[in-house]
Amino acid sequence: MQEPTIEILSETDNFSVWRSEEPDGETTYHLELGFVTVHFFREEWEEFLKLIANAGEG
Repeated sequence: MQEPTIEILSETDNFSVWRSEEPDGETTYHLELGFVTVHFFREEWEEFLKLIANAGEG
């Protein structure tokens, strides 16, 4: 069984964002917030980024 390829996109002392390329070709994004990790498929991740961009404009 092949392991996913992982790339850390950004991290701070308390948070991190990383992407994994699964063996089946699916890309997933992972947002670690302390003890909580939120997993996104590509479409969800893109929507989340738009949400955060809009929140920053307010």
